[in-house]
Amino acid sequence: MKRISYSQYSQWDACPHKWKLNYIDKKRQFTDSIHTMFGTSMHEVLQTYLTVMYNDTIKMADALPLDDMLLHRMKHNYTTIMEKNGGEEFCKQKEMEEFYQHGLLILDWFKKKRAMYFSKKSCELVGIEVPINYELSNGIKFIGYMDIVLYDTVRDRYKIIDIKTSTMGWNKYQKADKNKTDQLLLYKQFYGAENNISLDKIDVEYFIVKRKLYEKLDFPQRRVQLFSPASGKPSVNKVMNNLNQFINESFISGEYNLKHTYIKRPSKKNCKWCVFNQTEHCDSGVK
Repeated sequence: MKRISYSQYSQWDACPHKWKLNYIDKKRQFTDSIHTMFGTSMHEVLQTYLTVMYNDTIKMADALPLDDMLLHRMKHNYTTIMEKNGGEEFCKQKEMEEFYQHGLLILDWFKKKRAMYFSKKSCELVGIEVPINYELSNGIKFIGYMDIVLYDTVRDRYKIIDIKTSTMGWNKYQKADKNKTDQLLLYKQFYGAENNISLDKIDVEYFIVKRKLYEKLDFPQRRVQLFSPASGKPSVNKVMNNLNQFINESFISGEYNLKHTYIKRPSKKNCKWCVFNQTEHCDSGVK
């Protein structure tokens, strides 16, 4: 069966033509950056801390050498990307040092304020990187991995948490961007269906860690921003209808639909970082 992920769906949702170029025409170009490398490294460190905290003790988690762990993961992920890219440099040492220092500030703040966000009281860790492997229609499977899943034993509620790294947090436009926030709605739908859990017992939350803070503000700022998008039945149904449209237009019996016309959606937002913009593959993009 063909497998799709949220990244595939979100790419189609933003610009079907770009999705076609990437997946049907096999023109995919993988671009790594210091931002993605740092995000992966921070994920790994925070997930390790939470695994030890919930499965062992808070004291053991606090004793972890988080600073050294972050440095190790950044070096490891940097080396992995360099090898994958044939040695092509994707960031400078100065950037690595700057991002590492930002990471130290995040981890220091997180350890001091951890109790504001994660507690062992009446709360269990269901898992880290919990897989989703849900069979849809048209010979398609949806796959994904949830960063953190918690279970509240008193309220009988689940929470799916997605860790995001950001420069200075999400503004109102990013929070309103469905292409960014619909990921957890789909995870909620499929996790509930796979485990026979009512959707009204599942909460979703973006755990956004900020590398930088605004300067010269009169009030203290937090290194962590929480955001829970609307995830009731109407919101979930809306994104599911859109996902089904993607599947029905793009696949026939589990294979790509080669006869469908995949439209272009040029916009400043869609075209700014698109590798196909103003190339032989797409002349409709915004400069």
